[in-house]
Amino acid sequence: MKALKTFLAAALMLGAAHAAHAGPTLDAVKKKGFVQCGVSTGVAGFSNPDSKGNWTGIDVDLCKAVAAALFGDATKFKLTPLNTQQRFTALQSGEVDVLPRNTSITLQRDAALGLTGVGVNFYDGQGILVSKKLGVKSAKELNQAAICLQPGTTTELNLADWFRANKMTFKPVVIDKFDELVRAFAAGRCDAYTTDISALNVIRTTKLSNPDDYVVLPELISKEPLGPMVRRGDEQWAAIVRWTLNAMIEAEEYGITSKNVDEMAKSTNPNVQRILGVTPGAGKNLGVDEKWAYNIVKQVGNYGESFERNLGQGSPLKMQRGANALWTKGGLMYALPIR
Repeated sequence: MKALKTFLAAALMLGAAHAAHAGPTLDAVKKKGFVQCGVSTGVAGFSNPDSKGNWTGIDVDLCKAVAAALFGDATKFKLTPLNTQQRFTALQSGEVDVLPRNTSITLQRDAALGLTGVGVNFYDGQGILVSKKLGVKSAKELNQAAICLQPGTTTELNLADWFRANKMTFKPVVIDKFDELVRAFAAGRCDAYTTDISALNVIRTTKLSNPDDYVVLPELISKEPLGPMVRRGDEQWAAIVRWTLNAMIEAEEYGITSKNVDEMAKSTNPNVQRILGVTPGAGKNLGVDEKWAYNIVKQVGNYGESFERNLGQGSPLKMQRGANALWTKGGLMYALPIR
């Protein structure tokens, strides 16, 4: 028992020392007074500007949530639109603090680029979009087809693997800018368009003049876990971003919303008390205010609220939750416990 008490005391002292030591990214972000986030150049539902230049999407919400956790103010953020070629360099160089940009987390990206994936905010998969006029019902009918895709992504590699495995070939039509690539597909420069299925649905419903003339083929040719990335080597900053995402998911698990968060703060549920900072400790461990998660939910919302207004039934996209439903409802969204 004495040995156990000594061990626990040492562990608490070590934890306090880590909590008290701010990492370089947190220091820099606090000094400039805002968090700089790298986002796409425009993908509806994830990060996209409206006609007035106001950006919305689940990736933008995650950026706002980090700002709320750090400053108690979800408006203290700035966005840097990045294409697929720019995104990793911008994070590596420090141009952005975090990359919540619909980016698939892979071993190569997580282990070889000096970056770290800190969670998944959208479970996706790669698919193929075609015009119904092509008369194709399966991707296996696309041998030697011209296929539109963006460079610097896992998309081309996944497509090459899938075609090789099925003893087929294709002709890549590679264009960097998203809107130009969509126009090329609509104009018939390629037979098909491939990217994440979520983005294909966005393209079909918002970018093509007659959405019903197009169809996403049934084959799912890859797993695409999309989530925020940070620079490797700054564990405190990685923890802040990781737990920001977890707080949004766990808030949904416990039914804490932007509308009822003040009432939920009176709950006697010990888990809810820890999440909302009624029981202190989590904020200190992260090096932020104890109301960090309360501020996230109050100002940005839980994960379900973010999904519904940007991608789900409250948005033009009308996506079903699917794999992005909570684990308690048949999906994959499972938060690490805040305790």
